[in-house]
Parts: sequence; structure tokens; C-alpha cells
Amino acid sequence: MGDTAAIDETFKRLQSHKGVLGVIVANADGIAIRTTFDNELTVQYAALVTHFTVKSRSVVRKLDPENELKFLRIRSKKHEIMIAPEFERNCEYYLILVQDQAMGV
Repeated sequence: MGDTAAIDETFKRLQSHKGVLGVIVANADGIAIRTTFDNELTVQYAALVTHFTVKSRSVVRKLDPENELKFLRIRSKKHEIMIAPEFERNCEYYLILVQDQAMGV
């Protein structure tokens, strides 16, 4: 997953943005590798978001087999969830950022 110092720096940078509630990196199985949330929220977000992302990726591919999902943004009344999936050969990771909708972009 890369250099630990670079990952730490990325987490710090993301957390420093106004309104960010938490950041998670999850693997293809929906298991968090790194998180700033408590265990309960981490498990919930990681599992549900990775499942949703896989479904979204399938929709994009079915609409255009040469296209690829690069980023997802889910906005609700309270929160905004931003997902940056990384699909490489035999390796999938999901960067999940949750922010307060009132503070978001």
C-alpha cells in the first residue's frame, strides 16, 4: 500500500480540511486497513461503501465497457461521502472520506 510516512501525511492532510469527520482506507473485502473513525463506524462505512462502489463500477462498465469508475460522491442531508477506488491488477483499495454536509464543498 505504499510508504507509511506518505500515507500518514495524506491522512493528516485530509483530516485537516474543514468539516472532515473521518477517513478510511479499506481493501477489496471491505476491511479497513487504516481509519480515523471508531471501530463501529469504520466497520459500517467500510463494508457498505465498498459494496456500493463495486456495484457502481459494474454500472459504469455495463454502460461503456471501455470506461472505468474513478471517483464517487454521495451527498445526503447530513454528510457527504467521497470515495476514490483504486482498481489495479489483483488489488483493490478504497479511500473513503466523510465530511459534514454543512461544511462541505
